[in-house]
Amino acid sequence: MEQKVSIVSRAEWGAAAPKKKESLKGSAQRAIIHHTALPSCEGLKKCKDHVASIQRGHMTDRGFDDIGYNFLVAANGTVFEGRGWGVVGAHTKGNNHDSVGIAFMGNFNNDTPSKEAILSVKQLLQSGVSKGFLHNKFSLFGHRDLGSTECPGNKLYAALPQLKST
Repeated sequence: MEQKVSIVSRAEWGAAAPKKKESLKGSAQRAIIHHTALPSCEGLKKCKDHVASIQRGHMTDRGFDDIGYNFLVAANGTVFEGRGWGVVGAHTKGNNHDSVGIAFMGNFNNDTPSKEAILSVKQLLQSGVSKGFLHNKFSLFGHRDLGSTECPGNKLYAALPQLKST
């Protein structure tokens, strides 16, 4: 059963063009969950501005070719296209060539991820599998599983099993 996920495209949030873009070779084997560690946003306009600001920070301050994540998800469940499917991200050093990086917008050291955001990410993952962008037996990780970081925050990390359940 195809899951329909509504995604705010790069054009819709006003993305800058990437400096360069590298395609994944085949389906992503892993999904890596992050948090932006920034305040969450309310409303479509504010969230679009927020995503554009994250992209500017990644490109200007960190020297990335584009926003680091493949997708970002707001608390209300709205999914924003970062680099999108099938594109190598810049979200988890040494682990970007076989994965998709999905960031929950907010700081989940103390905040609990919303049911809406959890549901949207589940649907996004199912959609990725059904479209062949994500391997049907993909592994799910929190950023901290693959690097020395608190990301995606304790409360979101504790919720990771909910993302895999069907």
